[in-house]
This record gives sequence, structure tokens and C-alpha cells, in this order.
Amino acid sequence: MTITDTTAPQATRRLNTSKAMVEAIAQEMRANPEVFYLGEDVGRYGGIFSSTTGLLDEFGPNRVIDTPISETAFLGLAVGAATEGMRPIAELMFADFVGVCLDQVYNHMAKIHFESGGHVRVPMVLTTAVGGGYSDGAQHSQTLWGLFAHLPGMKVVVPALPADAKGLMAAAIRDDSPVVYMFHKGVMGLPWMAKNPRSVDVVPEGEYVVPIGRANVVREGSDVSVVTISLSVHHALDVAEKLAGEGVSVEVLDLRSLVPLDREAILASVAKTGRLVAVDEDYHSFGMSGEVVATVAEHDPGLFRVAPERVTLPDVPIPYAHSLEYAVLPRHDRIEAGIRAVLR
Repeated sequence: MTITDTTAPQATRRLNTSKAMVEAIAQEMRANPEVFYLGEDVGRYGGIFSSTTGLLDEFGPNRVIDTPISETAFLGLAVGAATEGMRPIAELMFADFVGVCLDQVYNHMAKIHFESGGHVRVPMVLTTAVGGGYSDGAQHSQTLWGLFAHLPGMKVVVPALPADAKGLMAAAIRDDSPVVYMFHKGVMGLPWMAKNPRSVDVVPEGEYVVPIGRANVVREGSDVSVVTISLSVHHALDVAEKLAGEGVSVEVLDLRSLVPLDREAILASVAKTGRLVAVDEDYHSFGMSGEVVATVAEHDPGLFRVAPERVTLPDVPIPYAHSLEYAVLPRHDRIEAGIRAVLR
């Protein structure tokens, strides 16, 4: 039986996000022999963020393939396999590395279906790690989901919570379109990274699918809407709990995917609260936060009681020094300041 919503998963078992992802991949690989996984250090090592732990033992090296350090080559392999009817999952170790293989991603993976007049499908998943906060430097700390969302032809999903990580992965693997699945290092629940208690949560057992393109109100509120995605959902929930003690009711909307974007959910939330704070760990300009604000402004600017606030990453490279990195990331203090600004 397929469950199709994560608003209230009926289970008591708790997993971290990485284990939830792996469980979905394993279930889909058991169900469909055309599904296979490839990338750097995804086999014996189990993925540097535990994204494939245990898969090699169960499925062997023909279906869990360690590749050379050549993103262009193995993404090209995945695209070719997908056009021939297989369902590859290709892991780009860091989203920052997309520059070396962008031709395979944008001129092939994203366009073949269109250029073939709809005759050739590309049912593949590109998984990649994103996000800062761990002193990984300017070349390993970006999110870049705005870049992928800007390029038509691909769906873009970004889970924040463990149950969604499982359900969205299953949906991505089954989708006949190319899907970019972006997981933030900070939501994986790995013991060697900064502790994040929300990265371990209830995850339903068995078959579990979350439809791509449906946002989730993870906290109901009436005073202000915080619209966000990925690790910023965790931060926003923390801030909402703190402000509840002051009588401030914060609604937190987890978009869960950028393509398709659930604009109706954004409009419904802002229509209720009249105040919007868009929080995005991607860059400030030309990205998700601007699209969220434009969604409301183009539909009915009268929904805004006050001008919206955007809490984002400034248009600067992410610093290596931990203190400077925390200063630019949209963490708790900046989210709280954004909420207080629209409440004034």
C-alpha cells in the first residue's frame, strides 16, 4: 500500500535522514531491477554523507557502482542509460561540482525529452549534497538549488525531514522526468556533524511516496508565514517555538520542492497571516526567495499587510572561517530578526 502524504505519518519508528533515504533507494532497487546507483565513493565507502550505506552489500558492484573522479563521464553514462530505459541514480558528491559537468546536466539530461519531441524519456535521479555551516569552504558549501530550478526540464526536490527524505526519494526514482534530489548535510543526522535533533524523526515503514510539488505546513500559525526549504525549515521551527512563548504565532511552510513549486500553498499561507518571511540558504539575487515573494505580488499584492522580508545568503562566496560563515548563513538569529521586522 502506498502512503502519499507526510503530514501525519502513522509510525513510531525513528530514523535519521540518511537512513530514510537509503531505505527508499533499497526498496526501489528491490522492486525494479532497472534501478542502479553510481558515483564517487558510493560503494564500499557508503557515500561520504552515508547516502548509500549498505547498498553494495545487498545489490553488489553491478548495481552500486564506484566511478572515477569524472563527473562528466558518469553523468553522461547515467543519461545514456536512462534514455535506454534504465533508472539510474547518479550522485554528484557536492552540488558545487556541477560546473564541471553542466553540459551533461543541462544540455542532455534536461533537454533530451523536449528535443526528441517527447519521444525519449530520461527517468533518472541526480542526487547531490548541499549546504554550509561546517567550514567546508567556498567550493563545498553552496546550495545552488536556485540554479537547477532556473534551468527548465528538471524537477528539483529538497527534503527537510526524514519522512520526506524517504517519500520524495521514492517519488523521484519512479518519475519519468529527470529529478534533481538535493540533500543538505545538516539534515542528514550524521553523528560526526553538528547535532540536529530534528534530523531524527518518525519514518513510515514499507512503501511510502510523497508527491513531488506539494508543500507541507509543518507548523500552523496566524501571525506570520515563514516560507522556506531544507535545513532552514529546522531553524524556522526552532525560532517559531521560541516566539510562541511571547505569544507570536508563526506558520512554517516547507516547500519540499522548487520544481514544481506549490504556489497555491504559498498564497494560502500568506492570505491567512498577511505577513511573509522567505528564508533561503541560496544566494539572495535571482533565486527562490524572490520567486516566493513574486508569487504573492503577481497574484494579489493586497495579501501583504506589510512589505515582505527575505532572509538569505548574501551574494558573496561562503567564508571558511566558522564565525564568518555563521554570519552570512540564514540561521536562527537572522530568521528571528526577519519575523520581528514584519511584525513591527
